[in-house]
Amino acid sequence: MSDWTYTVSVRSLCEFTAKRGDLDRRFTPSATALEGQAGQMAVLARRSPGYETELPLQGQYGQLRVRGRADGYEADVNRLEEIKTIRGPVDTIPENRRALHWAQLQTYGALIAAERGLAELQLALVYVDADTQTETVLRETATAADLQAAFAARCQAFEAWAAQEAGHRSARDAALRELPFPLGELRPGQRLLAEAVYRAAAQGRCLLAQAPTGIGKTLGTLFPLLRAMPAQQLDKIGYMTCKGTGRIMALDALQTLRGAMPGRSPGQGAPQGALRVLTLVAKEQACEHPDKACHGESCPLANGFYDRLAAARSEAVTAQWLDPAAQRRIALKHGICPYYLGQELLRWADVVVGDVHHAFDPHGQLFNLAQAQDWKLALLVDEAHNLVERARAMYSAALSLASVRDIEPQAPKALRPPLRRLARELSDLARAQPAEYRAFDDVPDALAEALQFVSATLGEYMQNHPLETGPLMQFYFEVLGLQRVLDKFGPHSLCDLQRSAVAQRAGELTTPAAPVNLSLLDELGMPDPLASAEDDPPVATDVDVLLSIRNVVPGFFLKPRFEGLSSVTLFSATLGTAEYQRDLLGLPDDTAWIDVPAPFPPEHLVVRVADRISTRYDHRTASLDALVDVLATQFAEHPGNYLAFFSSFDYLEQAAARLALRHPALPRWSQARAMGDAARRAFLDRFVEGGRGIGFAVLGGAFAEGVDLPGTRLIGAFIATLGLPPVSPLQAQIRERLDAMFGADHGYADLVPGMQKVVQAAGRVLRSVDDRGWVWLLDRRYRRPEVRALLPAWWQL
Repeated sequence: MSDWTYTVSVRSLCEFTAKRGDLDRRFTPSATALEGQAGQMAVLARRSPGYETELPLQGQYGQLRVRGRADGYEADVNRLEEIKTIRGPVDTIPENRRALHWAQLQTYGALIAAERGLAELQLALVYVDADTQTETVLRETATAADLQAAFAARCQAFEAWAAQEAGHRSARDAALRELPFPLGELRPGQRLLAEAVYRAAAQGRCLLAQAPTGIGKTLGTLFPLLRAMPAQQLDKIGYMTCKGTGRIMALDALQTLRGAMPGRSPGQGAPQGALRVLTLVAKEQACEHPDKACHGESCPLANGFYDRLAAARSEAVTAQWLDPAAQRRIALKHGICPYYLGQELLRWADVVVGDVHHAFDPHGQLFNLAQAQDWKLALLVDEAHNLVERARAMYSAALSLASVRDIEPQAPKALRPPLRRLARELSDLARAQPAEYRAFDDVPDALAEALQFVSATLGEYMQNHPLETGPLMQFYFEVLGLQRVLDKFGPHSLCDLQRSAVAQRAGELTTPAAPVNLSLLDELGMPDPLASAEDDPPVATDVDVLLSIRNVVPGFFLKPRFEGLSSVTLFSATLGTAEYQRDLLGLPDDTAWIDVPAPFPPEHLVVRVADRISTRYDHRTASLDALVDVLATQFAEHPGNYLAFFSSFDYLEQAAARLALRHPALPRWSQARAMGDAARRAFLDRFVEGGRGIGFAVLGGAFAEGVDLPGTRLIGAFIATLGLPPVSPLQAQIRERLDAMFGADHGYADLVPGMQKVVQAAGRVLRSVDDRGWVWLLDRRYRRPEVRALLPAWWQL
């Protein structure tokens, strides 16, 4: 291919050609983005009035176009500067990282010298201390000829790879323009969804797509976005999931789509235009040596990482299907770390499949790299009804008094006084408040100062002991996380202090008082701790103090991300209302909405309301007989497999015991606390074709969504709750905050998320257009208009 062109950023060019030696990922406190901006502003304030900043520069070498933005140029002294904000002494910066900084500066120097006709140029690498804002300046003077020679050498080293990538992009786009739908005809609802996704990509908009189970959402979103990729000149597509099962379905669909691409035949190896699909995994899952630091002196797979990366990278892009197994096989063959190979391959993949945190977490590599490299990135977000809670957890943090006290005796002697001071401030606040729970308008000054002192002293210690691992580092991560959310505290979040770090509910698992990892709870088979208002009241447990910053409206943080993406489609069977998603996620005002009709005839699902039953906490005991009699009557009239959902484990056990007492012959089995994989499989294995019995489960837990039991494996569901969050001082604060931002009576704090859980659980019943089944809503409140409005319109109550 002789007519190719390829555009590369200065940073990417230098990272590709100048990175050498060991991988060095030992933790050393780094400057935040805000500190980086402050460092640059401090430098700017010291420069002359004619100092130019953020200079756009570009140059050509053959068919390679190189572009970027230089930090600053001072014309009166002919000096070009690259500014890096750091923590600690300059001599602690690894040599290979400093060499990369020089390579970037020299490349910018070649570009500005060519553009302005400079014969020579003074280069200054400026390191700014994040704490003191003092500068350490490293200087050299270079001729334009020397800079151009170095630039040419880097371009020559990259040119062959650029030609390969340009060829891949051209062949990929040509194949995608002709990509047929792999299953023949799209289903009616699937076609509506696909058209909406394509329009959103073409218009550069966000789309909220509420689409029921059974229409083929995975293929119905991936196919149109892949078809839009060439026309919209998308660099990458990200398929983001909230649960592991979504990743499996996405990879299956992508395999099907790759097989349908023109130029590919059965048994054929990957053609040049085939999609490169990369699966991102957590570091804990990919690490081969979890007991070692990520450094060449400690881990053999970090030693010489960048020296061996090129060969591994070449093999990986040839393989193209880069699931975790392939990444591990290639990495270990070349003696490098599988996890960091995957991070490097982000640059060269076409489709990236991974958890939502890669796109929405503040440290998410996919989004951050896309911004740095100026990629056109389009996202698909599966099971997007989970994104509000997942994003809240990403921008929340907590620190307990127990963790401070536990780490103090393990800490070096010099660190103990600030830790004691922090513990004392937490204790004093707890003693001063009359109730167990208290919300603050802001973090009390004395506590904030103590926390900042601990953060600074721990940061200095970590800087001087970069190989430190274990509990002290984990504690520092907690402190750093809390400090960072405090720096952006505002009306979107709550600051509170709770005297019990763990409140145990009668007959239930412990409920974390701080924001929790919902995907982890799901893996453990646990319910969302805020899953239902009727949950049992807490009983006494060990007293501790927990300071929390709880994000309530993640849209404050996510809004710039949506604005920085080419398009985003968020899809789920249970999004709730468009306004709820737009307001809480910070979606653009022009976000489109589609509610895809169900593929099932309404008569296939019989929905009934038990008008005489109340499942409120105060009414539970009195209504148990009536409730289990509904279960038994339905089972007798229509024998088969059912799921019965309850608001808590305690309520579940009461109902299961009462059913056994009144109807002992009816087969039943129950979800248990903290079920492992084997126990979860055993629970689901009871749902066999033609089977008979009732499985008891917790609403919002492991079996309420992501469970596929088609045909007669499941013919009905009973839902004995409205899924409302528990009445508590915390819930009152959340409601107050949401009311203040969006107005009262919107249901954002309770009813909307509760109904999402209900509809998700009911969605287990019909899994294909041929299925038939029953859903029983066991509470008279389902007759209320505001509740009915949040249930699917095609349900015939």
